[in-house]
Amino acid sequence: MTTINNILGTFAPITLEQMSSVKLMNRTDTKFVTNMAKLRLLLQMAQADYFVQEIDGERNPEYDTTYFDTYNFDMYNQHQWNHTNRQKIRFRTYCVSGLQFMEVKTKNNHGRTKKKRIEVSNMDVTEQQCRLFLGRHLRYDVDTLQPALNNHFRRITLVNKAKTERLTIDQQLCFHNLISGINKQMDNLVIIELKRDGLIYSPILHMLRQLRIHPHGFSKYSIGSALTNPQLQVNRFKCKLIEIGKLVNNS
Repeated sequence: MTTINNILGTFAPITLEQMSSVKLMNRTDTKFVTNMAKLRLLLQMAQADYFVQEIDGERNPEYDTTYFDTYNFDMYNQHQWNHTNRQKIRFRTYCVSGLQFMEVKTKNNHGRTKKKRIEVSNMDVTEQQCRLFLGRHLRYDVDTLQPALNNHFRRITLVNKAKTERLTIDQQLCFHNLISGINKQMDNLVIIELKRDGLIYSPILHMLRQLRIHPHGFSKYSIGSALTNPQLQVNRFKCKLIEIGKLVNNS
């Protein structure tokens, strides 16, 4: 079977510096969920219309993310209760470069997500720099935070040749719950996020429709936590967890 890396080797590359020219001024984000078999087909269809981002020779680099939450899991529960105005805090490490950032994501009641981040050298939220940053951007008290979930995955980034959209494709997801100690490997699951400039034509949308890959909300923190922490309520996520289970078990 043709591997993902073999297919990626047929794409024309785009560098991180060239990626900086992709300015999405009126950005809309749409997520899709599928499996590895359909991803291979999608990549083969996309070769002519997309560049693949390459960093230090890597086209499918590793990412490592640790999410924090309050001791009462307020951030998870905000999502579980479908509150539209919610936040997440995470530490993201780019494994190729070793760079690490602390990020706060805020989703407003219009469905728009804003991300604020600073570079850090560790995950100590009580350090002065982190306290000041979180005091400006996070609604929760720093002293109520604890590390809750670690997520490791690989990410492919595609850019269409008109440079009006970016596509991130996350695979080989592995969740490790830092509260329960439970691990969950999701090797067959693929999370695609399309970031495009307004309603400009998108080549990939037609390909996704052909493969019957439909829009599907997915939060790595919320779904990963629901899968690995038995003390959390999962009521709102039950249908989504069943759908994901079918995708993972369908090769």
